[in-house]
Order: sequence, then structure tokens, then C-alpha cells
Amino acid sequence: MEYKKAQNVLPKELVKLIQEYIDGEYLYIPRKDGEKKTWGETSGARNMLRTRNSEIYCSYQSGRRVEELSEEYYLSEQSIRRIICQVRNSA
Repeated sequence: MEYKKAQNVLPKELVKLIQEYIDGEYLYIPRKDGEKKTWGETSGARNMLRTRNSEIYCSYQSGRRVEELSEEYYLSEQSIRRIICQVRNSA
């Protein structure tokens, strides 16, 4: 999220009115209904994790052991098993 200066995007009258309620403090203005983005949508983190999890599953299918994958991806063995189950069930 990027901060914007109110005086640069809002009319002067509106800035003065807002200052009546909250002077010099931070104010969060939420998105409109239906405009919210899901986690990782903006940064690409969701797609990166989906790709990583697919790679883990393909490696597992190719014969790699959970212990090896755990070391390679710096995840616990339990996390690797959870990822394998999730990808398997989503296919």
C-alpha cells in the first residue's frame, strides 16, 4: 500500500473538513465493496507459492524423498507433506 498526501488528491475543502475530525494523524480509507484484492494478488506471492508447490509435488512424484525436499526448500517435513496432499487433492 502506498501513502498519498491528502492535499495532493483531495479538494482543499474536503481536507479542511477531515482535519476537523482527525488533525495530522493517519487515516485509512478502505477499498470499495467488490474492489478488494486477495492476499498475494498484488505482489505475486500467491502465484510464486503455487509454482513452488507444483515443483515440490513434481519432484516428489519423480522419486525425491520428503526429507530431501524439506532441506532444499527450507520447510519442515510436515509442511512438505501438507503441500503434497494439497496439490494431489486439487488435481
